[in-house]
Amino acid sequence: MLLIERHLTRQFAESVVAVAIVLLLVTLGAVFTDLIAEIAKGKVPAGLLLSQLGLRSIRFLTLVLPLALFLGLLLAIGRLYADSEMAVLASVGLGPQRLWRPLMLVSVPVLVIVALASLWLAPLSASRAKEMIEVANRSFLIAGLEPGRFVELPGKAGVLYVTELTKDGTRFKSLFVQRENEGRLDIITAHEGNLNLVGETERFLRLRDGFRVEGAVGKRDFRMMRFAINDLRVPDRDRNASADDLSADGTIELMRKGTAIAWSEVHWRLAMPLFVGALALFALPLARSEPRQPQYGLVLFALLVYVVGMILLLLGTGLIGNGRLPTWLGLWWVHLPMLALAAWMFLRDGSVPQPRAGLRGAAPKAIP
Repeated sequence: MLLIERHLTRQFAESVVAVAIVLLLVTLGAVFTDLIAEIAKGKVPAGLLLSQLGLRSIRFLTLVLPLALFLGLLLAIGRLYADSEMAVLASVGLGPQRLWRPLMLVSVPVLVIVALASLWLAPLSASRAKEMIEVANRSFLIAGLEPGRFVELPGKAGVLYVTELTKDGTRFKSLFVQRENEGRLDIITAHEGNLNLVGETERFLRLRDGFRVEGAVGKRDFRMMRFAINDLRVPDRDRNASADDLSADGTIELMRKGTAIAWSEVHWRLAMPLFVGALALFALPLARSEPRQPQYGLVLFALLVYVVGMILLLLGTGLIGNGRLPTWLGLWWVHLPMLALAAWMFLRDGSVPQPRAGLRGAAPKAIP
């Protein structure tokens, strides 16, 4: 490898990394905001904030890294044109097409990371995040209950207080629960109890040796009863995932299902690495600018190419899931034209046009 190619590879990589860091920080801020909103609604336990933030951010790598690569290459190559470095490189025989090696050395690692994240890491992280929330439903400790502190039940269904908790968060002592529904107050105390899970979603508190006071607020129709064992249902958390959400399923598992929804998810996961390759080829010709043109003048046009490509991929994924496109066709009707156009623009970039046929045999005119 030539010394100038190593220099260009370093410049391209530094630009891509800088853009990726900025985009990842913006993405983490958006994911953090969504998590805070879900915690406030009782969808996610507060104790899982950091773990959920880390697991969910992996899924956004497939969207952030292609854009970071595209913008980073555009900015780095555009700076070469603005500083007239491309003209110097062309004068020594390193035209735009000779920059394929630095371009590939930066693009291929990004493509591999996106492929791993899309096909393996993102489904694995989504499955792990879902599993952690399900486990949290079985333990008061993970759900945020602390001994000696009043804690609001999910969905603002009441207030709960315990004095002692076991290490696994399933057994407790000296419980106090206050609930209010449609103007009726329900207060329960128990000497001890434990948390039981029925099925996959329903949770019950089995209380032992306690009292229950129930009645309308502001009226004299309260009644008190003593019980030896009493089962109290804990309100379920709101469900985040729908029945069509297959983000937590493995790629091989989706292929075995064979449904239209499953194949649409598979084609979407395969689309992101191919999209990275197309964007890498688009970056070089789209970053070209003349000396008198404003610096990075084609960045907005290049972003339009990215947005149009993403819209077509999302549209094709939806059409496959709805059964309007055959699964064997997939998203190749988007990939093949995009890759062909990117390759044509890459090969054509920097080439000198041939003179027209009528001008080839014309003799030069004498200067009077």
